[in-house]
Amino acid sequence: MKLTHIKQTVMAAALAGLVTAPATINAQPSAHYVPGIEGLSAASLPPPGVYLRDYNYFYYADHYNNASGNKVDGPNPKAFIYAQVPRLIWITDLELLGGYIGVDALVPLTYKSLQAGPFNDATFGVGDPFVEATWSKHIKQFDFAGGFGVWAPTENYSPMNPTWAGSGYWTYMFTAGATWYPDEAKRCTVSVLNRYEINGQQDDTGITPGQVYTVEGGIGYAITKIITLGASGYYQQQTTVDTGWGAFGEQDRVAGIGPEISTFIPSITLGVSLRYAYEFLAESRLQGNTFTLTVTKRF
Repeated sequence: MKLTHIKQTVMAAALAGLVTAPATINAQPSAHYVPGIEGLSAASLPPPGVYLRDYNYFYYADHYNNASGNKVDGPNPKAFIYAQVPRLIWITDLELLGGYIGVDALVPLTYKSLQAGPFNDATFGVGDPFVEATWSKHIKQFDFAGGFGVWAPTENYSPMNPTWAGSGYWTYMFTAGATWYPDEAKRCTVSVLNRYEINGQQDDTGITPGQVYTVEGGIGYAITKIITLGASGYYQQQTTVDTGWGAFGEQDRVAGIGPEISTFIPSITLGVSLRYAYEFLAESRLQGNTFTLTVTKRF
């Protein structure tokens, strides 16, 4: 059996990689960005200020799907991932076209455990860091956001061990999205965030991973002044094939959906969100479940 893409971890924001493994484990998946990291207000950036956002991402999968989306018979890989991703956000007072200019950066700290045939290993390490410039605008019923960021490879990468935290290649990521508030009180939210990744050549393998499109967001309703309930989800699609000697020709995709609850406590300027997503679609990759706990503090 050939394992092509074992779902990667973390964000961006953000988090870096499980595997692609044709015959032997020798390459990473195309996406640096882990879908579903942002939820009900995915396309809303905060007002000017300095913020620390901490993502806690959990992923578990126990079977692999082929290119048709069907579970592969026989022994299947088992993967568990936990990633803690601190992200520092600074939205400045500088304005461009009526929107605020911002910058942010993150560094993923990732634990990965993988059993796949004779391979059985687990490691903890620092993943590929990410830096980004953003633009955000807020009008009466809408928030708009855009950004351009770069994932930088670290030495914490091995083409033979997919549990290492790094991916071994540069990625350039473009972001654009909007949040709509249908009612004047802004109790209802509809948010959509788009990301597109263009990858460089991977160290040691000579493979250039394919480009990747991700869309995520959600629909929510504030049941009180501080608590919002809703549903969030994501879809990620590899849009071009990997290239280079030894590259595998399949293009993976995945989609997940599930509930979310979030709260914001104004007295201490602290926000917390918790979401679960069940992956109902997966092709040429693992299919599993994700839990994300996000804590945001303004300073």
